[in-house]
Amino acid sequence: MPSASLTTVAILLLLLISTTATTSEESESESEDECRDRWIHIRDLPTRFNLDLLTNCSQYPVFDNFCPHLFHHGLGHKTHNSSHSWYRTDPFMLELIFHRRMLEYPCLTSDPNLANAIYIPYYAGLDSLKYLFGPQLNSSFLHGLDLFHYLAAAAHPHIWKKNLGHDHFLVMARPAWDFTQPLSNDPPIFGTSFLELPQFFNVTALTLESRAYPWQEQAIPYPTSFHPPNLPFLESWLNRVKKTRRSTLMLFAGGGGMSANPNVRRSIRLECESHNNNSNSNVSWGYEKMCEFVDCSNGICEHDPIKFMRPMLQSSFCLQPPGDTPTRRSTFDAIVAGCIPVFFEEMSAKRQYGWHLPEKEYDEFSVFIRKEDVVFKGVKIMDVLMRIPRGEVRRMREKVIEYLMPRIMYRKHGSSLGLRNKKDAFDIAIDGTLLRIKSRIQDLEAQRLE
Repeated sequence: MPSASLTTVAILLLLLISTTATTSEESESESEDECRDRWIHIRDLPTRFNLDLLTNCSQYPVFDNFCPHLFHHGLGHKTHNSSHSWYRTDPFMLELIFHRRMLEYPCLTSDPNLANAIYIPYYAGLDSLKYLFGPQLNSSFLHGLDLFHYLAAAAHPHIWKKNLGHDHFLVMARPAWDFTQPLSNDPPIFGTSFLELPQFFNVTALTLESRAYPWQEQAIPYPTSFHPPNLPFLESWLNRVKKTRRSTLMLFAGGGGMSANPNVRRSIRLECESHNNNSNSNVSWGYEKMCEFVDCSNGICEHDPIKFMRPMLQSSFCLQPPGDTPTRRSTFDAIVAGCIPVFFEEMSAKRQYGWHLPEKEYDEFSVFIRKEDVVFKGVKIMDVLMRIPRGEVRRMREKVIEYLMPRIMYRKHGSSLGLRNKKDAFDIAIDGTLLRIKSRIQDLEAQRLE
């Protein structure tokens, strides 16, 4: 690992540790009214479960050298030296980003008996790398057992045993599918068995993508590259997004679609190419271009938001077809750009992010076109989008910009008071977690009384 990365990690460790020591004391000075039913205790874990994992950032070349992504507490490098809000953020750093934000949560308590919820600062996704790409590839059924043994048999085992994990939660910065390999698989396939361990069935797991059925998982937004430090920077971006001229009807930023086998990405690519190659194609509603394709194959867009944000700013609709899994970070990039998302299956967002993207309001900020209709029935996406009245398009964009954008972004840690008064993705995730745990504890207490 380069010495610069070692220095960065060392500074990061010191900052995290020092902030932990001070934030808890400050939090307990909050008034009872402000923190009623909102107290959170952070479990004290050995550093092998979180901070030590950062020092291995260059040891998984098959995955990525994630050392550069550790800067600014997981936000990554700035896109430009003069940038205040834009970073080259890797979504797999969400565990680190979330941990840093937890340390400044205003209702922390050092007494677990007073807590309404207990946060486990375990970097599950980073720890999974040794099972997915590293030396313990054939031992992925062990992932999480060391953590459980510590939680249940540590110096204070009553913290876990009090509610058998029902009041605990953690963040897992990968799709839940990466943690659901059956314990019986021999030889193991890709993934670990963390979420298949009965020991963790009661714990709330905040993941980048959840499965349709398990009740312990809840998907929360992928981090984008936009992390404003104060309200003026957020308002400046909002004003830019509102005023940008939308010269393109629809845009797809992504890869795939090259296979001869029928799939929605292939259909999007063919429709876009066919229209753009037809010199007689009509361009209406003042659009200069009906379809734009931003090729993000081989991960070339992952840490370079400039490649896709400018085209998204200039587009009315951003297509969000499923890929290897149903969800996409691009959904949230599009929202930050004020581009109306177009979904092709409900598991891409509607059945995932209920806390952040309210299910009952989907028609107010997005378009849904069944992928089967596009692939097998010849439905043209452009035709569907062009039939939406212009006034409705304007109202949908306003909903995306004014309502959704603040809800799905992760503001920068240490942000100003004005911005902290607006709930972001972290705040909404905490609210949802507290409500879910409260409901579970009430059910548990009712069972004890029976």
